[in-house]
Amino acid sequence: MTDTRSAEQRRRIMQSVKTKNTGPERVVRKALFALGYRFRLHRKELPGSPDIVFPSRKKAIFIHGCFWHGHDCSKGRGSKSRTEYWGPKVETNRARDERNIRDLAERGWQTHVVWQCELKDMDDLLKRLGNFLGPPLNSIHNARTRL
Repeated sequence: MTDTRSAEQRRRIMQSVKTKNTGPERVVRKALFALGYRFRLHRKELPGSPDIVFPSRKKAIFIHGCFWHGHDCSKGRGSKSRTEYWGPKVETNRARDERNIRDLAERGWQTHVVWQCELKDMDDLLKRLGNFLGPPLNSIHNARTRL
């Protein structure tokens, strides 16, 4: 199948895709903050520069776009155009993701991957993130929830 966009249109579209502070990242960060979690962002000294980092817990969260990281869902289906480019590109991304997670584990860090498609069910996602992170450490928030 041929691309429905001109080369210039496709170039502009692809250049507009952000790598940090994406929509899915902002949604997850806002929800975690509202639950009382405090975190750091994009720690460059860690492999893969995780999207959300909890240094005191040694836990990191990666938020992956399904298309870019080759998730097995409807959003993650490969491109029908330029398969000779996109197939290897996504495979390279997946290999880098696995290497970063392995490197973090070797440093004693636990990781969790949130896929873009998981944002459809925020209740389930937040339950899984809560299980991964444990309770918030913010004593003010904890005092409110006990009342």
